[in-house]
Amino acid sequence: MKILSIESSARAASVAFCEDGRLIAQYFQASGLTHSRTLLKMAEDMLRDLETKLTDVDAVAVARGPGSFTGVRIGVAAAKGLCWGGDRPVIGVSTLEAMAWQGIGRPDRVICSAMDARRGQIYTASFRLEGEDLRRLAEDRAVALEELVREAKIAEVPYFFVGDGAELCYNRFLAEGLPAELAPEPLRLQTAWGVAMAARGKTPEPGYDLTPNYLRLSQAERERMEKLKERSNP
Repeated sequence: MKILSIESSARAASVAFCEDGRLIAQYFQASGLTHSRTLLKMAEDMLRDLETKLTDVDAVAVARGPGSFTGVRIGVAAAKGLCWGGDRPVIGVSTLEAMAWQGIGRPDRVICSAMDARRGQIYTASFRLEGEDLRRLAEDRAVALEELVREAKIAEVPYFFVGDGAELCYNRFLAEGLPAELAPEPLRLQTAWGVAMAARGKTPEPGYDLTPNYLRLSQAERERMEKLKERSNP
C-alpha cells in the first residue's frame, strides 16, 4: 500500500511517502515557519522528486490530533484538499500513536508519548512494542503530570519518553526516583513516517468524514464558556 502521510500537529512539519511499511522519502522541517506555508509545498516537491503522481497514492494519512489546535487544523485541511484533488481516501491517526513509533527497538520499556498541553496538563498515551507492532496500553488523554507519575509508581516499569513534553516528564520522573529514559532529540519530534506506520492496517475513509481530535476545548472556547457562565451567575 502506497501512503502519503502528513504531520503538522506540533512545532515540526513533515511529509512522507511509504510503500508497504517501507519509507521511500520524507521531507522534514522544524524551522518555526507557519505550517500553512510549508506543508503542501513539501508534499508537492516530494512527489515531484519521486516522479509520483497523487493518483498513484492509495491513501493519504494524517495526524488528526491531539496537538496544536492550529497545527492539527492545517494538517487535516491539507489532507482533505489532497484527497479531494486526487480522489484519494484518507486515514486519520492519533498523533500520540504516530509519535510512539519513535520508540522502536525498546521492547522492555513503556513507550510514553507526551505533548505539553499547557495549563498544567500533558497529552499522553502509552504503548509497548510487541514484535513489529505497538500495543496500546492507555488511550489518548489530557492529564496532569502527577497522574502519570502515580500510574508509573504502580506499574514499576521503565518509561521511554517521546514528544515535545518528553523532557518535562523525564525530569519529573527522575525527581520522583522513577526509572525513565529520554529519547534523543531527533527522535522526540513527530514525523510523517510515524503517521504512515500508525496508518498500517487501518481502513481508509472518504476525506469529507475526517475530523480533528483535540481532546479538549481550545483556550478561546474555554474562555468563552467561562464568560457565559459568569453572565448566567451574576
